[in-house]
Amino acid sequence: MDLITKLRMTRKGFDAIWVIVDRLTKSAHFLPIRESYSSDKMAEIYVKEIVSRHGVPVTIISDRDTRFTFRFWKNFQEELGTKLLLSTAYHPQTDGQSERTIQTLEDMLRACIINFGGSWDDYLPLAEFSYNNSYHSSIGMPPYEMLYGRKCRTPVCWGEVGQRELAHKKVVQVTNDQIDQIRAHLKAAQDRHKSYADKRRRPIEFQVRDRVLLKVSPWKGVIRFRKRGKLSPRFIGPFKIIARVGNVAYRLELPEELKLIHNTFHVSYLRKCLADESTYIPLEDIEVDEKLNYVEKPVEILDHKVKLLRNKTIDQVKVRWKHRKGSEYPWESVDEMRKFYPYLFA
Repeated sequence: MDLITKLRMTRKGFDAIWVIVDRLTKSAHFLPIRESYSSDKMAEIYVKEIVSRHGVPVTIISDRDTRFTFRFWKNFQEELGTKLLLSTAYHPQTDGQSERTIQTLEDMLRACIINFGGSWDDYLPLAEFSYNNSYHSSIGMPPYEMLYGRKCRTPVCWGEVGQRELAHKKVVQVTNDQIDQIRAHLKAAQDRHKSYADKRRRPIEFQVRDRVLLKVSPWKGVIRFRKRGKLSPRFIGPFKIIARVGNVAYRLELPEELKLIHNTFHVSYLRKCLADESTYIPLEDIEVDEKLNYVEKPVEILDHKVKLLRNKTIDQVKVRWKHRKGSEYPWESVDEMRKFYPYLFA
């Protein structure tokens, strides 16, 4: 299930659509609702429109909309015996079936509004009827035929479907054969889509307490994490991994300013942070002069030596600088260091 929000309000006060799709038969229900509906109101519609027709589902796949993550909705589904499978943040592939159905529904409603006018909720039952009676390549037949075991009698073809006298055993056998056929079609479709995705997929794994960078621009034109503009950073962080959720998702330890963001992300939006924490430079400690030149200071003398030249000798010291790595500590002249940084020789 998923929601289509931010629609134009109709005469009946609806401004959103609740899309519910069955994963086996591909049959869909398009329910007009208001975006202001609470979780208890959604539960009432759910029992009236779905449970009364099809019974209680075993699992429900949805995104992390506030209505689906609310405590009342979780307790309600737990009492019914339904397991909630929530997607990871900004990863629409998890509930890709409902996302694809939403695309089709929007195209159908757009055509109805342009050609016939009126409110979109007037055409929602016709869109649902047309969708459920259209051929689906993944199951090899319309969802209506898969759901009820017979073709739907539509005004377009009154004479194609008539009364069928079937024995009880034959109906059961035909239904079982259709289910086996549908499962084979679905397996072939899933394998085909998986082969497309595997071409660009890399096996990436992280360990708990690893530090990773988080991708903040999953889709073009979407503003998230208060980052705006084309030249905004694509990754932020690093953040520490606190738990692994399933095989391809991780839970991150986000700072206080991002506490309203979901903290569970798909592995495709994470990159391993290779920076050394010991070399982190705090911005408040960096000193800049009037010409915006960076001012660095030596911390201590590490070693002392005398450099022999042809006509003279030079006293040198190795100095540890505040914001440099160990391999970058150079040998400096004692006279120059004493002139500019006398506190080192105090």
